[in-house]
Amino acid sequence: MAAKKKAVTSKATAKKKTVAVKKTVKKAAPKKAVARKAVAKKAAPKKAVVRKAAPKKAALRKTTSQIGPVPGIASYNETRGEEYMNKKQVAHFRDILLAWKRGLMEEVDRTVHHMQDDAANFPDPNDRATQESEFSMELRARDRERKLIKKIDESIRNLDNNEFGYCEACGVEIGVKRLEARPTATLCIDCKVIDEIREKQMG
Repeated sequence: MAAKKKAVTSKATAKKKTVAVKKTVKKAAPKKAVARKAVAKKAAPKKAVVRKAAPKKAALRKTTSQIGPVPGIASYNETRGEEYMNKKQVAHFRDILLAWKRGLMEEVDRTVHHMQDDAANFPDPNDRATQESEFSMELRARDRERKLIKKIDESIRNLDNNEFGYCEACGVEIGVKRLEARPTATLCIDCKVIDEIREKQMG
């Protein structure tokens, strides 16, 4: 009888242990789920912060815009009924032409100093050939800029003589927007198109 009682008690204790283990497993599971939910809720606001930062980049892009060849000069806003090539417009285009000429002259000086400083007599003929080709390309670019500086000087003279902004072929107003895009323009759009067609047929 004592042996039977021991067996019954051992079975009862075993059942209690299994029930206790099951209860502990069931109780531990909800804690993990709560922890996951809490992490998910905390991580969500970070994405919203990244989305808010995006418009700042767009604002920076808008500020870096420029008109024509000269950065840093705002576009001219024409008022209704405003006289063409009045004092404000003349001053605006004078600023553009002078700033453009100043930038080209600085580039010429930079090229001269670069060629003086970097000129070297390389023993390898390939290195010498590479250096000479780079210098010749820079000199060609500076030669084009030298011709452009002459055109800028002519435009400044036309400003002084009240001849700036009018087509040389037909005498029509060239327009503020076209002059801002190309301050040295001497032909209106129609005359320029005809001139280009004539050049294609001749050449």
